[in-house]
Amino acid sequence: MKVLVVEDEQDMCRLIVKTLKKAGYSVDGCFNGEEALSYLLGAEYDAVLLDVMMPKLDGYGLLKKLRDRGVETPVMFLTARDAVADRVKGLDYGADDYLVKPFDFDELLARIRAMTRKQAGRHSNRFCIADLTVDVKQMTASRNGRQIPLLPKEFSILEYMIRNQGIVLSREQLENQIWNYEYSGSSNNIDVYISRLRKKIDNGHCVKLLHTIRGVGWTLRAEETGEKNEKFYS
Repeated sequence: MKVLVVEDEQDMCRLIVKTLKKAGYSVDGCFNGEEALSYLLGAEYDAVLLDVMMPKLDGYGLLKKLRDRGVETPVMFLTARDAVADRVKGLDYGADDYLVKPFDFDELLARIRAMTRKQAGRHSNRFCIADLTVDVKQMTASRNGRQIPLLPKEFSILEYMIRNQGIVLSREQLENQIWNYEYSGSSNNIDVYISRLRKKIDNGHCVKLLHTIRGVGWTLRAEETGEKNEKFYS
């Protein structure tokens, strides 16, 4: 899951980013509203943590621009402004939640989980396809009841794919989900992670779940192996 933190107090921004990364999120951080708008229009995020008082473009103005453009990414305001009128204004502009500083990080993480579940229309942290089960809250995966050991990046890819099962996901979509905005590493890293992930979830099973659509991307769906598919799937 990918989160954008928008906070003009740079030390606070870095602390939030660090905490979310430790919790297993892929995180970008920026320090003003204009910069945040560029991030949000250039990549997909699952949630935004947004300060109100910022230079160039404040949180209210940024949120209004997003909602006017039809961007429905869940947004939580993180601000020291605790007046009822401020909370009402933020919610009326389209915010999904409002947390007053100072806050407890455990509460912040719980609110992020609740906010993203609500947006996805999910009432469970568990996603299933065939005999594969992924528990987002516990960050675990199992197939036919047997636990699958996954590295954090592998789990991030699997989570994104199972949330979008049946949809062909491009290299760019996967990279945007698991690396931050400034990432400039090798373009074949996704291939390496996909190869490892396929071995972990498909080896030894007749029903293959992770498929390569040549020249397009990858998809997660249940499909019996067969000769007729070998030309298109691997």
